[in-house]
Amino acid sequence: MKKSLLKLAFVVGISVMMTSCYTFTATVGNGPKTGEKIVAHNHYVIAGLAPIATANSKELVGDAKDYSITVSHSFIDGLLAMITGGIYTPTTVTITK
Repeated sequence: MKKSLLKLAFVVGISVMMTSCYTFTATVGNGPKTGEKIVAHNHYVIAGLAPIATANSKELVGDAKDYSITVSHSFIDGLLAMITGGIYTPTTVTITK
């Protein structure tokens, strides 16, 4: 019984450690040209179901025609979600012009 419980704990531990951070990238136009980065944060509750505050990408981009938007769960975002038990789940938005 102890060995099977230990094996299960090991498999679960390895599975959790092998997951990667969520990242989504969208490229607009011909992609970033200058390399200028703007970082903002989205704030959600209840595992991302209800937004508290989200970054307005149109305001952050300005009049740029070529850029990319990356939305990701960084290590810190995941740590905050884990500490709060999924009640607060932030994401990081990076716009590269």
